[in-house]
Amino acid sequence: MTTTKTKSKSPTSKAKFDLPEKSKADVARAKRILDGLYKEYPDAHCELDYTNAHELLIATILSAQATDVGVNKATPGLFKAYPTPGSIAKTTPAKIETYIKTIGLFRNKAKFVQGAMKSVVENFNGEVPQTMRDLISLPGVARKTANVVLGNAFDINVGVVVDTHVIRLSQRFGLSEHTDAKKIEKDLMALFPRAHWTMLSHLLIWHGRRACKARGAMCADHPLCKKYCSNAKGGA
Repeated sequence: MTTTKTKSKSPTSKAKFDLPEKSKADVARAKRILDGLYKEYPDAHCELDYTNAHELLIATILSAQATDVGVNKATPGLFKAYPTPGSIAKTTPAKIETYIKTIGLFRNKAKFVQGAMKSVVENFNGEVPQTMRDLISLPGVARKTANVVLGNAFDINVGVVVDTHVIRLSQRFGLSEHTDAKKIEKDLMALFPRAHWTMLSHLLIWHGRRACKARGAMCADHPLCKKYCSNAKGGA
């Protein structure tokens, strides 16, 4: 079985990245895992609702320590009231709070959202920037959020989104021995083709949410877990 072709048009070379060396056996095993994930979750995608880059940026900022479901319930009202980066930049965090108060840490997030959109307007001509360096200059934006936006809004693969699900599965599936998100990301970047980095995170997150859960995991019964997951007591 060959890896499902991605629609990504971004560069495929990994030469500019400082990545750990991986054996041919490890890369081949990673490919089998990727093939299995694509087969199991052919419809995997970002589960935050958005229609453009600035909406995805806002939704991702709001998703920190919150569920996608919770964010998706809050953002329609926010996006309707403030449809452009400029409209959010001109409002106040207090007004943004009224739309997102059901989300954890909503006061800080309101400040980040307003600040990020203000920076987009003042420093990037109202357009969400398309480089890691520029994105992480925005309030409330770190590498994970930037990877989400670059990969999903612009089809630019410069890293792998590493959240709690990706950390858990990377360890259980023997893709990384690290606990630090940055080191795990480097391992994943080294093991998997660059064109698949964005989809890799979606696939791992979907499997983590649906089968290989932190609690109540179904690893013992799921074919992918039985083959690769240490939590199934037989992963290879």
